[in-house]
Amino acid sequence: QVQLVESGGGLVQPGGSLRLSCATSGSILSIYYMAWYRQAPGKQRELVATISSGGSTTYADSVKGRFTISRDNAKNTVYLQMNSLKPEDTAVYYCNRDSRFPKWTWGQGTQVTVSS
Repeated sequence: QVQLVESGGGLVQPGGSLRLSCATSGSILSIYYMAWYRQAPGKQRELVATISSGGSTTYADSVKGRFTISRDNAKNTVYLQMNSLKPEDTAVYYCNRDSRFPKWTWGQGTQVTVSS
């Protein structure tokens, strides 16, 4: 069973940056398409960014140009670099398999709060 552990969230001012990490265990990360998701209070979980096993990436329109997803297969870790953060980016962020594939058990997520 794959375990997902997200970290790196926190409180940041608008325009600031954060780097989220998602450590995985129990499987070989390199073969999987991975993604970052987020869930804001009172809203459904939404897809933020995806990365293929070969490193191709896609982004939600709301974060395009500001967020960058990457992976280090040797460390079994997926990252999300978030720049130019906005208050509407406030949410709990999760990683998991790409939306086209069955999900592993969700981790606890990491809270990102963008506020002055």
